[in-house]
Amino acid sequence: MQALTITEKILLAHSNKKEIYPGEFILADIDFCLGNDITAPLAIKEFEKLPAAKRRVFDNKKIALIPDHFTPNKDIKSAEQCKLLREFAKKYEIENYFEVGRMGIEHALLPELGLVRPGDLVIGADSHTCTYGALGAFSTGVGSTDLAFAFASGKCWLKVPQTIKFIYYGRLNKWVSGKDIILHTIGDAGVSGCLYKSMEFSGEVIEKLGMDDRFTICNMAIEAGAKNGIIEADEITLDYVKQVHSPQSTVHRKRKLSTVNCQLSTDLKSDKNAEYCEIKEYDLSKLKPLVACPDLPSNVKPAEELENVRIDQVVIGSCTNGRLSDLRIAAEILKGKEVHSDVRLIIIPATQNIYLQGLREGLIEIFIEAKAVVSTPTCGPCLGGHMGILAKGERAISTTNRNFKGRMGDPESEVFLASPAVAAASAIKGKISVPEDIL
Repeated sequence: MQALTITEKILLAHSNKKEIYPGEFILADIDFCLGNDITAPLAIKEFEKLPAAKRRVFDNKKIALIPDHFTPNKDIKSAEQCKLLREFAKKYEIENYFEVGRMGIEHALLPELGLVRPGDLVIGADSHTCTYGALGAFSTGVGSTDLAFAFASGKCWLKVPQTIKFIYYGRLNKWVSGKDIILHTIGDAGVSGCLYKSMEFSGEVIEKLGMDDRFTICNMAIEAGAKNGIIEADEITLDYVKQVHSPQSTVHRKRKLSTVNCQLSTDLKSDKNAEYCEIKEYDLSKLKPLVACPDLPSNVKPAEELENVRIDQVVIGSCTNGRLSDLRIAAEILKGKEVHSDVRLIIIPATQNIYLQGLREGLIEIFIEAKAVVSTPTCGPCLGGHMGILAKGERAISTTNRNFKGRMGDPESEVFLASPAVAAASAIKGKISVPEDIL
């Protein structure tokens, strides 16, 4: 029997082939697809060009439309984009359309609602769709025309990627998180070191991580050029899946758990003799909090070496680090302290449910008392959209995933990427700092 990686198993199961090999093209059936207010309008316009007889969506339950980038609408253009999504969703009875007040940042919202499951094949017109690999799913970003094709057919053309296995050993030091692990990895591999490869994350460190850290790691696989990031579905994964599908869940149950039988399946693990194009191993015992300096996620340095770098703005949020555990870490550091008078601290819970839970736990109160501003869920500042645009010469440290030139505003501004712990400590000090400088 052919030995396969997790990624190859999922792609094989979603194709009509009996065997599968890296480098070959397949027409794969998808379990779920998604678009946002920036990318879905292009897909919708292409879809509407189809002949009337073919103009129907493949499954109105397997499409999600999430207006999360320039929302709440920042201008007339963004309002028109969102209106297009709203009207398309109504016309084709798309069940998973999430209006302001119900929406969240897409890659945090969909797992929270149980819309993505282990073993699924998911595509999205957003490069950080690779986030769902944390659930043991194959998920990848596609272009808007690919999404239009998926709307109509439920299929997507894919080239089977080679897989690089990353094995992490050791015990993490305090304040070292999934963000530091993936920054360390990208710093070593480079922004094109995993080009069109599958990044399979494994080892004793990964096995002990909670889901939020796993989401962060897989979210940034694209920053190394990868096609997807993926982590074996284990008991931690399935506990998370059971929780979001529980009748006691604080969010609405969206998809039945029919394909996940609450038992681990060998199909969600790579075979012992599976072939990898490369295996990379890291001892993380001495890893310290890291920062990616301008203008690449791979330009990584220890935070303690940057303690004289003054900042103007801090952003804690995004599809990378806007989850509840991220807010808890930030609140632990900010409690009883104030943001530096020269700094703007913007905190963005990734979903309405996270926001609400933050309120119940008193986290939002801590942020407000610390002189931070708390926003409704939005991707806004991450891509220089709104809610925190940088002016010429300004410098931000952010828990987002990209720091390309001009990413968050003026081309002459600078963005540093870090964990919520480093971001919160930096907000207090007014310069890049580690939590030990504060506590």
